[in-house]
Amino acid sequence: MRKNTSTSPVTERIDTGTRLAMHTRFHSRLDAIDPAAWNALLPDDNPFVDHTFLAGLEQHGCLRQELGWQAHHLGLYEGDALIGAAPLYLKGNSHGEFVFDWSWANAYAQHGLAYYPKLLCAVPYSPVNGPRLLVGTGERASALRQALLSAIAQETRRLGLSSAHMNFASGNDDESAIGTDWLARHDWQFHWENRNYSSFSDFLVTLKAKKRKNLRQERQSVLDAGVVCEWRDGRSLTDDDWGFVHQCYLGTFEEKGNHPALTRSFFQHLAGCMPNRILAVIARREHHPVAAALFLRSTSTLYGRYWGAIEHVPGLHFEACYYQGIDYCIRHGLARFEPGAQGEHKLARGFLPTRTHSRHYLVDPRFRQAIAHALREESAALAEYAEELVQHDPYAGPAQPV
Repeated sequence: MRKNTSTSPVTERIDTGTRLAMHTRFHSRLDAIDPAAWNALLPDDNPFVDHTFLAGLEQHGCLRQELGWQAHHLGLYEGDALIGAAPLYLKGNSHGEFVFDWSWANAYAQHGLAYYPKLLCAVPYSPVNGPRLLVGTGERASALRQALLSAIAQETRRLGLSSAHMNFASGNDDESAIGTDWLARHDWQFHWENRNYSSFSDFLVTLKAKKRKNLRQERQSVLDAGVVCEWRDGRSLTDDDWGFVHQCYLGTFEEKGNHPALTRSFFQHLAGCMPNRILAVIARREHHPVAAALFLRSTSTLYGRYWGAIEHVPGLHFEACYYQGIDYCIRHGLARFEPGAQGEHKLARGFLPTRTHSRHYLVDPRFRQAIAHALREESAALAEYAEELVQHDPYAGPAQPV
């Protein structure tokens, strides 16, 4: 991949009609950007774009060139002050992204062109919605988002890359690309919304009778197996606990034939630096751990991340990964639970389809036109899929819109 050291001027008109003189810098490590300055640009406390999380991936061996990742973080400066930023990576493949563009890469190869490396604005290994164009919440936010998008496109062309991509972008970031050459793409995940439930039982009574019965049976099967789940946070997880959590993580990835890029030291880094925001469910039978599920949280949202087990217990995956999370959100007043990518089986357990957004900038106008056409067809198919999902709404009231 390329060495990324560049500085370039950017000028953008802002709503006041004045001219805002800015320049960009691209950084090969997030440590080059002051953590306080970076975090001051976050619109909320989403843990995945926190400097601690992103820098930790680099510091603890999770992002390496041989895995296809090279940091190329964008900083937008006014003088020496950081006024905008984006987590940016040069990618040598499409692993760890969860917005699938393998067919695009194949199309480039069939025409004798290189699709990789490409530029990616995203959180590595994390199919989690959130801010990507970090500009704070001031009156200049919209103009600064436009400036960041322009800078990313300009850098893509300067480096001679095929494309740039912004995955799992928040609504504001996605809307900032409207009317530009950034193509829109969406998909569906399954999220749970807290409707001011007072207890798990309060949630259960809102489900259709068959769904409610199935959930109760699944939870009871875990209890009948003698398995008890306990919640632990970063402060209370011991070294032995982290060893077991990481063992479970490794086992799941190896079982599926995927590369487990996250290191044990990265997990422990999060526990030490953001102990209230990383959580684990440890499932034990006769005081011996048999499974673990890892979560992160913000003030409003619980995020399910990784799961693994050393014994098969019927229903335990659903208990540790879904029902424990729902119960946690109710008890702690969290508004939302995002348990991860894919999984239609979540629909039957109270999770509803939620749209995710990505944006894609293709330099070559011929490929941009062809991919735009493919995305229109994909969007139509996804709309039909959404209509089908509505027919399987698990709740007893009127079908929930998607």
